[in-house]
Amino acid sequence: MELRYWAATDVGRQRDHNEDNFLIDKKLQLFVVADGMGGHASGEVASSMAVHEVRDALRERRSVVEGFDAGDPSISAPQVLRVLEQAVQQACSAINRRAQSEPEKRGMGTTCSLLLLAGPPGKLRGFIAHVGDSRAYLLRKGHVHQLTEDHSLMNELIRRGKIKREDIESSPYSQYKNAVTRAVGVYESVEVDTFDFDALPGDSYLLCSDGLYPYFSEEEFGEFLGDEDVNEIPKRLIDKANEGGGHDNITAICVRLADTEAAAEGHAEDVALKLEVLKGMPLFKHLSYMELVRVMNITSALEVSAGERIFREGEAGEQMFVILKGKVRLHKGDTTIASLGKGAHFGEMALVDRSPRSLCAEAEEPGRLLSLRRQDFYEVVRKEPQTSVKLLWSFVQVLAERLRKTTADLSGARAAVLAEDMSDEVLFDE
Repeated sequence: MELRYWAATDVGRQRDHNEDNFLIDKKLQLFVVADGMGGHASGEVASSMAVHEVRDALRERRSVVEGFDAGDPSISAPQVLRVLEQAVQQACSAINRRAQSEPEKRGMGTTCSLLLLAGPPGKLRGFIAHVGDSRAYLLRKGHVHQLTEDHSLMNELIRRGKIKREDIESSPYSQYKNAVTRAVGVYESVEVDTFDFDALPGDSYLLCSDGLYPYFSEEEFGEFLGDEDVNEIPKRLIDKANEGGGHDNITAICVRLADTEAAAEGHAEDVALKLEVLKGMPLFKHLSYMELVRVMNITSALEVSAGERIFREGEAGEQMFVILKGKVRLHKGDTTIASLGKGAHFGEMALVDRSPRSLCAEAEEPGRLLSLRRQDFYEVVRKEPQTSVKLLWSFVQVLAERLRKTTADLSGARAAVLAEDMSDEVLFDE
């Protein structure tokens, strides 16, 4: 797939030196942005070490990336993510060792956000590793999605509901607005966020330091990233940030995948359909784009033919199903309980316990389902606290709605029985 990219960095309007660094490795298809911190130019040292250590670590383990590129079935996306995490940890350890050996550099650290593009033709994936408050964005089909979560004090306060984003400047915490909660090199190791996703023809990606994004809304990013000339985008972004005040160093890398690969059209449509259906489900409606992709990554697709049994009443439940295409009949014996179409889900109780199925599920026509296993669902809940809160809250709401409906149905049935009894009594009296 044809790849176009360009990068630029600038000191900004309020700093006297640039502590940002970036790196592009064309062979690895690796893109890295780092924003350093520390006195006596230590931030510049930390960010420079980070981008080069990450690149060197990936070169040492390039057999994994090359195997994934070649479609080696023994190499999975999680293995590539582990390589990225190890690369960031190697950079963290190297920076920390140098800081300990040079007293004037103690406490130095850096953010690090990287994008690696890897995979065989038609199945290219994007891999992100992230620490700090630099960011990665995706422009897809005219919509901008933030792919990273800021590891900053401000974001943590916003997430906990202590302040609103628009009130940061007037809040008593404004003096700490640049404080990060994670950085590469401050300690011997660091927690690294990793994430992988389908990379599709026409995608545009932006990696940037925090000197850039405060001056843009997501809609404005969309306008800039959609520019035909990729080479001009970083400079135009930096110019606008400087016009807005240029409060910090500014770095931007723009990457675009050519929208010319007809062979990948089916794959792109498949990804779009999965995300559309998942987003429309009450269970996942509160998830961000990034969280939704994480859920999609743990699902598997299942083709079913007309009349095919999906599960039987009494079987142990291990997975929930989502209908991408076709219709599914839920029945008990010969009695049809429901006929479900695209976007509907069934078997969700299997995500919380191993109770036997209470109904049978059967395909009414040829179709396609997504399957989500309880074990994989638990893994997301365990590893992603923010996502798990949203998922579990939505799950409670879904069950509450089901309970209300069941109660209403039972009340209606009871009223019908009472009415029939009363009718019988009147007839008897006559």
